[in-house]
Amino acid sequence: MLNIVLFGPPGAGKGTQSENLIKEYSLVHLSTGDILRSEIKNGTALGLEAKKLMDAGILVPDEVVIGMIESKLEENKSANGFIFDGFPRTTAQAKALDNLLEKKNTSITKMLALEVEHEELKRRLLERGKISGRADDQDEKVIENRIVEYQNKTAPLKNYYSAQNKFVAVNGIGTIEEIFERLQNSLSN
Repeated sequence: MLNIVLFGPPGAGKGTQSENLIKEYSLVHLSTGDILRSEIKNGTALGLEAKKLMDAGILVPDEVVIGMIESKLEENKSANGFIFDGFPRTTAQAKALDNLLEKKNTSITKMLALEVEHEELKRRLLERGKISGRADDQDEKVIENRIVEYQNKTAPLKNYYSAQNKFVAVNGIGTIEEIFERLQNSLSN
């Protein structure tokens, strides 16, 4: 089973590249952002709470995210593998995911980290905000908070997966095709 953590700060291109990886390797996409946005759209209690946090650029609590991931794994027991997009975001979540996958007799294969410079991230997010209408992509202060939150809380995952020889840094600048080729090469090594 091929289980990939696609990693990178907001605006790094995880959504675009996860679509390519899903098609190429027949993976099930687990995007916590998409799951949460669906809950928000449906007006659930979880969605309303998540919206408050997301609009402020704050991460949703671990136990909520872990529970959602476990449900999705159960719904897709016969999958070729999974691509984790936007999850895990903390070392605690990574450990919880490892424990969850171990119970299901599998593990993370690789953590692919899209690396993009700070100013380019801000530019991409503001542009995406104009197109998508997402409030969290239209406010420079919120964008800055999200990038800082990423650096403070999620960047340590590089060390966690490096210790397991699963971390691969991938240059996230270039055409979609060039970046995808780099991701594929990372998986074949």
